Amino acid sequence: MPRMTAAAAAVEILKREGVAQAFGVPGAAINPFYRELKNVGGIKHTLARHVEGASHMAEGYTRAKAGNIGVCIGTSGPAGTDMITGLYSAIADSIPILCITGQAPVSKLHKEDFQAVDIAAIAKPVTKAATTVLEAAQVPGVFQQAFHLMRSGRPGPVLIDLPIDVQLTEIEFDPETYEPLPVYKPQASRAQAEKAIRFLLESERPLIVAGGGIINADASDLLVEFAELTGVPVISTLMGWGTIPDDHELSAGMVGVQTSHRYGNATFLESDFVLGIGNRWANRHTGYNLEAYTKGRTFVHVDIEPTQLGKIFAPDYGIASDAKVALELFIQVAKDLKAAGELPDFSAWAASAQERKATLQRRTHFENIPMKPQRVYEEMNKAFGPETRYVTTIGLSQIAAAQFLHVYKPRHWINCGQAGPLGWTIPAAIGAATADPQTPIVALSGDYDFQFMIEELAVAAQHKVPYVHVLVNNAYLGLIRQAQAGLDINFQVNLEFENINTPEIGVYGVDHVKVAEGLGVKAIRVTDPEELGAAFEQAKKLAVEHQVPVVVEAILERVTNIAMSKTVDMSNVTEFEELATEPGHAPTAIKALKV
Repeated sequence: MPRMTAAAAAVEILKREGVAQAFGVPGAAINPFYRELKNVGGIKHTLARHVEGASHMAEGYTRAKAGNIGVCIGTSGPAGTDMITGLYSAIADSIPILCITGQAPVSKLHKEDFQAVDIAAIAKPVTKAATTVLEAAQVPGVFQQAFHLMRSGRPGPVLIDLPIDVQLTEIEFDPETYEPLPVYKPQASRAQAEKAIRFLLESERPLIVAGGGIINADASDLLVEFAELTGVPVISTLMGWGTIPDDHELSAGMVGVQTSHRYGNATFLESDFVLGIGNRWANRHTGYNLEAYTKGRTFVHVDIEPTQLGKIFAPDYGIASDAKVALELFIQVAKDLKAAGELPDFSAWAASAQERKATLQRRTHFENIPMKPQRVYEEMNKAFGPETRYVTTIGLSQIAAAQFLHVYKPRHWINCGQAGPLGWTIPAAIGAATADPQTPIVALSGDYDFQFMIEELAVAAQHKVPYVHVLVNNAYLGLIRQAQAGLDINFQVNLEFENINTPEIGVYGVDHVKVAEGLGVKAIRVTDPEELGAAFEQAKKLAVEHQVPVVVEAILERVTNIAMSKTVDMSNVTEFEELATEPGHAPTAIKALKV
């Protein structure tokens, strides 16, 4: 039997589980693992500037390509605690990543050793499993189980903590005979599919709500096939955006209290039956007024995690199943019904959804200086085509992006949906671009998100990771300011100051162009909306030429209120800006405004 260190065995297992890329920061307690990464070979490594950044890079890497599992590595103590935010983000959005940490020697774990912390206990609430391995011979089994857990059922992250002496201990392990464990996913039955479709047959105005579970299952093509077969319009959740192209005749927009379309909410409120697949009924989608969301309609809910069924509200029928398996069965049942002439004709209902899509629009074309953010998204729609992959996290910038941008493919909207940590965007974009260098990436940040982990731009410069980063800057915590309005305060949300080194930018404070250039990337500042298109084109060329990110900073008006519900009620969304009343008001809308 071959003998090797436990750390070497772990690296061999990573390779055989399909890992080709890792992100991390070495340190004393994890150096033996890094030695084996070098000696064993076969896994590329990207050195992050912050360990939290490494965890978000792993997330972006997983999210960008079906089958990927991102790996992040750090030393003991603060490295592990720094990655907790990444683990929380991953479990909240059902994203499998593997976090590997170093640890003090086993004999020192109870002695308050330097940088020794019970990271497994800390990480347990935000992982599917978190284990400190105390016996070297258990390392292969723990890693094997980690990949089994990450891929089985509802996907999610795992943490493995390796004491330094465990890493160094030699064990018997034969990598040539290693096999991954079979993946478990619950599967719907034909009888369950038939019962679910019976609800559809009894409805007049049905909708499909397509969640992120469809993207996780790599089943977006099946979703579109099922929608086309039945003629039922599709509402995408924020995490499911891209399951059906925005310009598809059955795409009915998004629903919710923030990241929603006027026409999406209006169509939903007219529906009488909702088939939710791979979605969680998250509160930004449903709002807190569940009566407004549920009244007058029946629900069938399909989710891979049985405990999700009934968590937010009780569906009329629930099915615990992988989304791909369920959709395959739904298609079979629908085909049989169609052959028998028993599928209803929902064409008039679908046409009404498209009518709302053509009439209920928000205005994007403003010529103001400083510019309104809506104009930025209009110009982005012009500059970046259907092949673009967007990466963003939280804030008014993300909310407005979901209202105005267009997505045409699964995994082309990479958004930290549930956790929404500031600073996520830059490292996640790096991870996504590393996973799929061929797809053009456009990251989007507000000024505060951009500043949180701005140091990771140096990682992209060092490792030649090109993408375009749109930075909308109003020197404000815009979403928090808007939320504070209901409390009649405007407190500790101002980021403006007069930068003594850059007086030409006035009160916008941080000179993002200088900082970005100091970190080795290119940057362009735009103050006139008429210059945005040219700036985006220049950014695309510079990114290709220099193989680094290019930041396009748009200087916005200080205060803009983006449409959302003040009462967290999807039936009561406040429109703060002038609506589109003529086609020139929304020139890049999916459908030309019908007046």
